[in-house]
Amino acid sequence: MMNQMIVANLRRRPMRSLVSVIAVAIEVVLILLIVGLVNGMVNDHRSRIEGMGGDIVVRAGSAAVFGELSGNTMPVKIATVLARVPGVFAVAPVAYKLVNGLEAVAGVDLENFDRVSGGFHMVAGRVFRPGSHEVIVDNEEAASKHFHLGQTLTLFGQPFQIVGIFEHGMGSRMFTDRFVLDQIDGSPDKAATFYVKTTPGANNAEVVAALRELAPAETVDTIGDYLSLFTPSQISPALPIFQRVMESIAVAIGFLVIFLSLYTTVLERTREIGILKALGASRGYIVQVIVRESELLAAIGIVAGTSGGYLLWRLLGRLYPTLTMEFTWKWVALAAVIALASSVIGALYPAFKAASQDAIAALAYE
Repeated sequence: MMNQMIVANLRRRPMRSLVSVIAVAIEVVLILLIVGLVNGMVNDHRSRIEGMGGDIVVRAGSAAVFGELSGNTMPVKIATVLARVPGVFAVAPVAYKLVNGLEAVAGVDLENFDRVSGGFHMVAGRVFRPGSHEVIVDNEEAASKHFHLGQTLTLFGQPFQIVGIFEHGMGSRMFTDRFVLDQIDGSPDKAATFYVKTTPGANNAEVVAALRELAPAETVDTIGDYLSLFTPSQISPALPIFQRVMESIAVAIGFLVIFLSLYTTVLERTREIGILKALGASRGYIVQVIVRESELLAAIGIVAGTSGGYLLWRLLGRLYPTLTMEFTWKWVALAAVIALASSVIGALYPAFKAASQDAIAALAYE
């Protein structure tokens, strides 16, 4: 009986119910979008670094976690010293130069890089030739920006020809010869990061200890420890704050719309509430009716928001292949809990206001 009454109330005011559902859906979509984009960006970068194949990472002691942001400050000749440590199989220095904001072109020595990473998995074309103004891009970058083999790009004010497209997951999305990048950057024989490949069966902890003793001014981590540092705050200290602010705005939208919707509903239904109380309905029953109404609105909004978030995830993936957005059931469940909680909290005051009405006064209300 109660459920039938709740459904009838919502159907009686379709526009107000629709606005409430849309507000909850927007709340869910915003949470999924903000969290998905931030986590997707961090985890995508983490997986691409892991794809480099190194077991140990050496970077400057004062460097940022993201090698692209650190600058090329370490002499490449350090690689020769590191390679002498027992248990080290190969060392690959990597230089970076930023282009278009946070996008970076990586410069590598093919021989050393191939020994550490196992080489590029080419989808089309070939790898760049040492000493040439040639560049290779990953398949996601090529799809996103419609790059093709033979196309000439202007990077750092100089022309580079795309000679190959490789499978994504190899650190940067663009690679060229390190010596060419050195000349453009004006820091010859400098690198931002060294990726170290250990010999099969080597104890990585012992190798790390030896490398730290050999290069005390540098930061040496196993790849696992290094990847654990990848968090939104490492991209920018303001990013977690932005994420929390956007989530708070989303929650506020859902809360306020549910609150206003149910509050005005209670005012409009004063006589109905008076009739219910005159028929013997308890305060708890009245509160339960209002709260259940908010739960039903929230449930419909959660379904709509989850569907909208999923469609947005698929659409962004098609339009912008390099814009990695995560869509996980963990965050869907969390967004649902947040939306449901904000809706119920928004309904509490209207519910208690309805339950506290005097039956006689309510029946006389015009």
